[in-house]
Amino acid sequence: MVDIVTEIDINRPLFEVSSYAADPDNAPVWYDNIKSVEWKKSKPLVVGSQVAFVAHFLGQNLAYTYEIISYVPGQKMVMRTAEEPFPMETTYTWEAINSGSTHMTLRNAGQPSGFSKVFAPFMATMMRKANVKDLKKLKEILENS
Repeated sequence: MVDIVTEIDINRPLFEVSSYAADPDNAPVWYDNIKSVEWKKSKPLVVGSQVAFVAHFLGQNLAYTYEIISYVPGQKMVMRTAEEPFPMETTYTWEAINSGSTHMTLRNAGQPSGFSKVFAPFMATMMRKANVKDLKKLKEILENS
């Protein structure tokens, strides 16, 4: 099992942070590894929305579709992909620190299967590094806008 939690404080109001981070169209801007996004079901983002991502991670191009399984604007979003070889659940949570600052948590949890099991500890380390970098980029984008 891979379970990675990263957190950051962003000096922007809660709804500004959560709205930006929850919008899949913004993912290629702040996620370094995500190269493109395609909505499989029409907008707006709701439970049941499906979004296809193309990413480049550890030298490989990956294509996967996330389904939004829980979404409470300004509080929490959970999306899941069941695609092999690495089914994954990604959770964003947001909490107001005060009226102008937000604490954001990004959690990736999944159970690699087959050959990917062998690389799970290495993948977890690389995912943690990528998540820290991505949250720092999100912070920079939002605080400088």
